[in-house]
Amino acid sequence: MHIILLRFTANKDSAAQHMDAHKTWLRRGFDEGVFLLAGSLEPGLGGGILAHNTTLPDLECRVNEDPFVSEGVVRAEILELDPGRADERLQFLVA
Repeated sequence: MHIILLRFTANKDSAAQHMDAHKTWLRRGFDEGVFLLAGSLEPGLGGGILAHNTTLPDLECRVNEDPFVSEGVVRAEILELDPGRADERLQFLVA
């Protein structure tokens, strides 16, 4: 499982012009079963995504395809999490 942090850069003001393409990129991640959760980092720091069913190299490629990343709107950080315990509703995430 991976946590993707997308933190705004000094180029944050250009986010609006890339928002539709970013949303399309997010939708593809959900449609392909890789993204489980996406939302904003508050207060206005960027976004975060919870991903699974992928390898780190494949996820890095996917993240680099995000228009926000490729256009320098955000800086991406990918954290790998090896869950050892989960609420029973999320048990499918524990290897």
